[in-house]
Amino acid sequence: MDRKHYVLVHGACHGAWCWYKVKPRLESAGHKVTVIDLAASGINMKKIEEVDTISQYSEPLLQLMASIPSNKKVILVGHSLGGLNISLAMDKFPEKVEVGVFLTAFAPDTHKPSYVLEKFNSIPAADWLDTEFLPCGNKKSIVFGPKFLVTKLYQLSPAEDHELAKALMRTGSLFVEDMIQQKNMFKQGYGLVPRVFIICTEDLTITLKFQLWMIQNAGINEVIEMKGADHMPMLCKPQELSDSLLQIATKYAN
Repeated sequence: MDRKHYVLVHGACHGAWCWYKVKPRLESAGHKVTVIDLAASGINMKKIEEVDTISQYSEPLLQLMASIPSNKKVILVGHSLGGLNISLAMDKFPEKVEVGVFLTAFAPDTHKPSYVLEKFNSIPAADWLDTEFLPCGNKKSIVFGPKFLVTKLYQLSPAEDHELAKALMRTGSLFVEDMIQQKNMFKQGYGLVPRVFIICTEDLTITLKFQLWMIQNAGINEVIEMKGADHMPMLCKPQELSDSLLQIATKYAN
């Protein structure tokens, strides 16, 4: 198989660091892998107070996509909230994306951009446990609490990765307030790119029921199931995830 270029996009409060098990596996198979820190994430120097919109939050990804030569294409992989970031990139640069992979991620449809997140936010507050939502400019910030982290996000992941997350996670936002104001953010180029959804059956954050609803709602082209994976499949099942990403490249890459 020809050498492919994977771009891996993290979810809320995380950073490029969460792909540390998957990146070398894909590279050892002969592929190029780019992991990025979105604005105010990982080692990106911006503060969450300086990031007001999903577009500003996605700026590092959009800059990367703009730098890719017009005759090249990437495989975009978005985890969790990262599904919205890759959707924005797919919409702006459809000719540069071979396939968009939604890894237990938010997948928009033809409604307004905030629709999926508004549905998700109807989850009872008790399910968020010790997670904090605080006013932050024109939006709400989110900080995952230690109890939520261990019991809802990382419940099947190694204890070492719990500690890594506690040390490296930063305050984030879901940017719902911004997306409520936007119209047709994902309507033009987004629909031109093939989309694959990877289900994680033991995800207690974006539950299996909600994943299946998004798949049906968003018109996903293909579904891959990872049994026994929590919300962080790149940590609890990195080899299986890497194998799935390689299979997707074989099928969709030109």
